[in-house]
Amino acid sequence: MPGRTTRARAARAETAPPPFEIAGVRIAPGERRTVDLSIARFYTHGEMTMPVHVVRGRRPGPRLFISAAMHGDEINGVEIIRRLIRLPLLDRLRGVLIAVPIVNVHGFIAQSRYLPGRRDLNRSFPGSRQGSLAARLAHLFTEEIVGRATHGIDLHTGALHRSNLPQVRARLEDAETLRLAEAFRAPILINAEVRAGSVREVATRRGIPLLVYEGGEALRFDEDSIRAGLRGVVGVMRALEMLPARPVRRPRPMGEPVIARSTAWLRAPTGGILRTLLPLGSHVRKGEALGVISDPFGEREVALLAPAHGIVIGGLNLPLVNEGDAVFHIARFGRLREAAARVAEFRSRQQELDPELVAGEPAG
Repeated sequence: MPGRTTRARAARAETAPPPFEIAGVRIAPGERRTVDLSIARFYTHGEMTMPVHVVRGRRPGPRLFISAAMHGDEINGVEIIRRLIRLPLLDRLRGVLIAVPIVNVHGFIAQSRYLPGRRDLNRSFPGSRQGSLAARLAHLFTEEIVGRATHGIDLHTGALHRSNLPQVRARLEDAETLRLAEAFRAPILINAEVRAGSVREVATRRGIPLLVYEGGEALRFDEDSIRAGLRGVVGVMRALEMLPARPVRRPRPMGEPVIARSTAWLRAPTGGILRTLLPLGSHVRKGEALGVISDPFGEREVALLAPAHGIVIGGLNLPLVNEGDAVFHIARFGRLREAAARVAEFRSRQQELDPELVAGEPAG
């Protein structure tokens, strides 16, 4: 009998899921924990921590990190994560969800894109233990979050006074990354170069597929972008088999995603007051007027003309422009009609609610 007991224990040990921990905190299968990662101290002596919410399924699977507010003023992702971790769907999770709603805590408190010294956290990776605050935070995130994940989604918005049409940017020549980008079901996919110092560069070097989702504007909640982001994250989790497959009864499908072949900003040829003529998502033709810049009296007007056929995926909301300001962001496609149809379909279904995702919606 002792021999059988010993063999049974050994067999259970072999099949038991491997331990998972962050910052020395172990999370058991079926458990949720919020772990505060120590970053630094404010000059008030108060401690600055980065909160990480970990949901571990009872069964093994991928380890997905989802991060927001890498730039402290980009807050739509914070709301996407809040809604995500409230979903009853997570009771059936396989693997591990690592949710970081506020990466750049200092910038979030200051309502600023940057860390002290105007350091851009997403140009500071992989960071170091002894560098600037940005370098130290990047190092912490690299080791404790990226280093424990198999996949990642980084949530962003447009910059201050600029809005982005919901879109996914990723290294789409990688087959697994492309598969997940398609599962996100954003209206626009962009095969974006990896920028030096970004968290995407760190993930790419480690062989971790990472999607960057962009939608909305800094310091503003945009409901369409939030809903699209939540649906997209859940879609990726289904594709990874972290969540059950979508029920048979489903919303009408969107067309197949079309990848932008390039993007470019149209800049203001002169300073003045901007009147925008077309909304985000508009299908434009080369030479079509996107907006007009005039002086306060309307005595001199300059039309902003589309430099090529494409779709407007980003734009300036502030009507006061200086010469050289980036005003309209245009994506170009080899299959422009299909891309325009997909954007139109995305717009038309924005009011449709997935019953499984309603639990995350704000009350009232």
